[in-house]
Amino acid sequence: MISRTTTRPTYMRRTALAVALGMCVASGGALAQSSATGIIFGQVQGGQGSTVQIQNTDTGQTRTLSVDADGRYRASSLPIGRYNVTLMRDGKVISSRDNVQVSISTGTDVSFTSAANTTSLEGVQVVASALPAIDVSNVDSRTVLTAQELQKVPLGQTVNAASLLAPGTVAGDSRYGNVVSFGGASAAENQYYVNGFPVTNALTGLGFTELPFDAIDQQQVITGGLGAEYGRSTGGVVNIVTKSGGNTWRFGATVDWAPRALSDSPRDIYYPRNGNGKDGQLYQDRSGNKTWATRYGAYISGPLIKDRLFLYATAEKRETSGSRGIGSELAGTAAKTDTKTTRWLAKINWNITDSNLFEFTALGDTTKTNRTVYSYDYSTMTEGPLLGTEYLKNYDILGAGASPGGSMYIAKYTGYLTDNLTVTANYGKTKSKHVDTPLGATGVPCPLVVDLRSDPNTINGCGITGGTVLSPGAEDNTDGWRLDVEYQLGDHHLRAGLDNLNLKSYSGLQYEGGVYYLYQDTADVNLTGYPNANLPANPPPYLVRQRIIDFSANVKVEQEAQYIEDHWQINDKWLAYIGLRNEQFSNFNGSGQIYVKQRHQLAPRLGLTWDVYGDSSLKVYANAGRNHLAIPSNVAIRGASASLFQGQYFTYTGVDPATGVPSGLSPVTGILYSNGADGVTAPDPRSVAAKGLKAYYQDEFILGFDKTLGADWTFGAKATYRNLKSIIDDFCDEAPFAAYAARNNIDAQALGISAALGPNCYLFNPGQANTFSVQYGDGSYHDWTLTNADFAGNSNGVGFPKLKRKYLAVNIYLTHQFSDNWFGKAEYVWSKSYGNSEGLLKSDIGQLDPSVTQDWDFPELMIGSSGYLPNDRRHQLKAYGYWQMTPEWLFGANVAIASGRPKNCIGNAPGTLDRQGYGTSFFFCDLNHDGTPEATPRGSQGRLPWTYRLDLSAQWRPAWADHNLAFTADIFNVFTQQRTLSIVETNGGNPSYGRTISYQTPRYVRLGVRYDFSL
Repeated sequence: MISRTTTRPTYMRRTALAVALGMCVASGGALAQSSATGIIFGQVQGGQGSTVQIQNTDTGQTRTLSVDADGRYRASSLPIGRYNVTLMRDGKVISSRDNVQVSISTGTDVSFTSAANTTSLEGVQVVASALPAIDVSNVDSRTVLTAQELQKVPLGQTVNAASLLAPGTVAGDSRYGNVVSFGGASAAENQYYVNGFPVTNALTGLGFTELPFDAIDQQQVITGGLGAEYGRSTGGVVNIVTKSGGNTWRFGATVDWAPRALSDSPRDIYYPRNGNGKDGQLYQDRSGNKTWATRYGAYISGPLIKDRLFLYATAEKRETSGSRGIGSELAGTAAKTDTKTTRWLAKINWNITDSNLFEFTALGDTTKTNRTVYSYDYSTMTEGPLLGTEYLKNYDILGAGASPGGSMYIAKYTGYLTDNLTVTANYGKTKSKHVDTPLGATGVPCPLVVDLRSDPNTINGCGITGGTVLSPGAEDNTDGWRLDVEYQLGDHHLRAGLDNLNLKSYSGLQYEGGVYYLYQDTADVNLTGYPNANLPANPPPYLVRQRIIDFSANVKVEQEAQYIEDHWQINDKWLAYIGLRNEQFSNFNGSGQIYVKQRHQLAPRLGLTWDVYGDSSLKVYANAGRNHLAIPSNVAIRGASASLFQGQYFTYTGVDPATGVPSGLSPVTGILYSNGADGVTAPDPRSVAAKGLKAYYQDEFILGFDKTLGADWTFGAKATYRNLKSIIDDFCDEAPFAAYAARNNIDAQALGISAALGPNCYLFNPGQANTFSVQYGDGSYHDWTLTNADFAGNSNGVGFPKLKRKYLAVNIYLTHQFSDNWFGKAEYVWSKSYGNSEGLLKSDIGQLDPSVTQDWDFPELMIGSSGYLPNDRRHQLKAYGYWQMTPEWLFGANVAIASGRPKNCIGNAPGTLDRQGYGTSFFFCDLNHDGTPEATPRGSQGRLPWTYRLDLSAQWRPAWADHNLAFTADIFNVFTQQRTLSIVETNGGNPSYGRTISYQTPRYVRLGVRYDFSL
């Protein structure tokens, strides 16, 4: 009989690290693995001349490996799943281990003893667990969740909800949608993968293409210590491997309901008591903001050809309805919203031979939203007539692009060419169309209308958005491929690869209805700058300005990378990891021209692990690495491509009472293209960005340990330090160029230099010298290197500070592995995120322009900007687990406690600091209401309250249905805590300063029925 031992005999006190990573054919570990596979490794005592057979229990795929002279073996790049591992000698079975679980990027140790001269199973032991509590073969920081765990712990059925179980992750600002911040980084700095292919939003980096929740086989969340195969992330990485078919036909269906009647109402929002005219007044009635949510899902899985060809297919439909969302008292609207999301996935696995595998995945994610908008009277709290409708597809009305949606196709090949050589290759494509179509009550598009006349008869438009909408035809496309080669050479496990990705987007904004009409008193009109301005001799009392904008373009980013890494087993207890990644980024404008090109962005990665006692009971590890990030595609739309900003004044003879559109127009000016934005001429790519821009990059250092406590408990701690060394943002200040010209005795006017001294914005590396190409009047370009002193060459003598974003965290965890019918994990994180830049985003004001925030537009904005950043949560405690009380009853819990976000007061600057007319954008506030702004450095206004949340779940799988039928109930936010998550932080006499923007989601209940069966 094969027994399992919890300790190893002294003659087996070789490290699992040495077994896994340092032998001739048995090295490699998590960091050496593809993001979608794992490994099985082990040692055979006296096993030279033996073989190990590894067979996938679901598909029958089999690999046979020789045991080397040191008694070691290793099987790399295995599809995740369950395996039987059999030790053989002279064609006879010596020992076996069943149901060995292989997880994403994880090494699983299966070692055997007494193999030599053994002809029967008596006395033969398997001396390693199928999934060791401590995996000493990796140095990164990860959380892996299996499909079974995702069903047993109460979770929102989304990838981000699962990601928030990982330490160091926090929910991003609500104005960016359902996004997550990793390790103090902004929420636009993460990478998401499905079956090894990146699915991150191609335009902004916010969000990703979702998949049916039940399609997830395993989800891995990496929060630090990335291997060289990963790039393009200074936040975190989320890997998802989907389920696959096997030799057994399986079917299932599920339905979940979150009834409106079992949901608490969200808190109403009130103006704060700031000593202003709206103290404590109701700002937004949210009592009707409750929905009925339903999810339907089904799947089929099985063999098309036994042992060779397999199918897995699933689909789900989600519907939310019943919301009567009343806008703010300023908006005066109420909207009824219905949302339908359809997600599907189909996957084919083909074992061409046992050494050649092929898989193909197709995925679809489409969200359609219909809003019906009515007027709303806060004085009577009653709904008025229909104002219009809005149809959205794969688009968030927040405009952050956090819901990209779309379709995806991935093909992957794996070849086990020899015991020592493995090759993998994949290719993928995604496509996502986005629609935002608002219509007036009559079913036609309505322009934006604003009436500033003194006439008491107000002109009203029929628009429902009050601003801009997504340009028609918006679409994202990506395609990419990668090639990875693994080779074992003595004590070195080598891996190298190529990783190319192209991201293309057509996107932009225009006014609702395509045009904006502004009615003004003629006496208030300033025609300066308008060509052919010619008012009649007896001008009418009113004029109308027609403005048309179209900030749309086809933009592209090409991302290429090469990497090489070596897992070097120094001795039985020490492993060194050495990796190098080389990134290249090319950003193209709407005319297909490169405006930023970065080559040779070298990212070294180093790691070291020490298996202290040689029995995998105590691991000490450390790593250091650099990570780069490309400029998002969205930057090119306004900053580097042709834009249309057209204005013209007219007299008019009439106004349509339904739409507010003027009639009888007669021009009194020519067309003014603001800043030359004629919709045709793109800025010269040489004038858009500094030369030789350094890429966005961050350095990271981690030191930690893991320790077993008995057979079932694991304890550990780690410290993390991140330092953002370089970012790319824009500045919009002509003063540095004027300072350079003065310093170098350049007569800009005589040389015809105007562009650099005009109202333009330029991409640069903040906080350091930058070189720009400046065009002279004769068409030639000359390099101007602006020093830090030049950037301070304004009338206030204020320069840019050096960039700073630092993250420091200490993480302590305690895990009880599943035994005695229960599993539990508790994790505490103390962290500090501080500096003068959040990164790609600016959550202080919810700005929706990744990498072109207002932070660095001119130096005075950065006064007082250093402090605790928006994603700083000083204390976090997370705990989750489940208890299998009986074979029929299972209970789960999920607890999240966190300290609040830092608060700011961002207002008007004193004196002449606001040279550019930015208004309430400075870290100064009139806190005493005496008209004198005082310095209010970042994070100096205290913190938002702590948040607490408890989620509970129960499952009943009755024996009379062979446990295939499950009735589920989940209660989220049991104590209906609704603490403030974000507030209005701008205060320039704004009565909304300090007003809550978002609260915690109130308590709601989800009920479900699920049935699974097999043939």
